[in-house]
Amino acid sequence: MWSGEGEADAIIAQRGLRQVSDSGAIEAIVDAVLVANATMVAEYKAGKEKAFNGLVGQCMKASRGQANPAQVNDILKQKLAG
Repeated sequence: MWSGEGEADAIIAQRGLRQVSDSGAIEAIVDAVLVANATMVAEYKAGKEKAFNGLVGQCMKASRGQANPAQVNDILKQKLAG
């Protein structure tokens, strides 16, 4: 904005910085991460709480940091409980 790139909303859209809050999109990311990280899932289910943080990190990495972290945590907890 300072350098004359435009309004905040335009810059956010142009650079792809908008946070993803679509639960369907986040759920798809979580599903893919769970499949790709079966070892971490097994570790979490065996009682290693730190594995959950690793899975959250993988979800955030897969979404390029754009997923809503609270939604990622909620959906991940639901998937791991079931």
